[in-house]
Amino acid sequence: MDNTPPLTATPAAKNTAQAATNRWQAAAWATLGAGSCIGLLAGLQEMLTQNLSWSLLLMAPFGATMVLLYALPQSPLAQPKNIFFGHLLTCALGLLLLHTLGVSPLTLGLGTGLGVGLMMLTNTTHPPAGANPLLVMLAGADWQFLLTPVVSGLLLILAFGWAYHKSLYIKGISKHSWPKTS
Repeated sequence: MDNTPPLTATPAAKNTAQAATNRWQAAAWATLGAGSCIGLLAGLQEMLTQNLSWSLLLMAPFGATMVLLYALPQSPLAQPKNIFFGHLLTCALGLLLLHTLGVSPLTLGLGTGLGVGLMMLTNTTHPPAGANPLLVMLAGADWQFLLTPVVSGLLLILAFGWAYHKSLYIKGISKHSWPKTS
């Protein structure tokens, strides 16, 4: 008679397997949230304008915002205040520099540096927004850019993010609500 115990996973192996499963589930939910949010914005933009080349609701830094909002929603950098005001302040700064001093290596550097400092001083640091002064100045944007795509896109992103995270929390898929409450 064989007295060897049956093969079972050690607690460490079980924890490692559970961590891998959790990582895959979190990645799947983040993928769904980010893809759905940008897809919704693009669909609305196409429906309203019949044109995806004109930027009514989208700008490239919003793609990076999706990483924080859906992959790291509890990060201080992914909170609504940071997302909204980080983008708004840095876009306004880029527009101000563009329309007063023009585009040069100096103003591009100044816009990026001042944008970082401004977000830090206002406690609205949101790394994707650091690209906004460059985007605004290199694209030669006008002041309308603040309304579309910045404010219009951000309001929809925040509304979708809130509804998405709330539904995951209510269904017990997520342990945390968004925005972070404490």
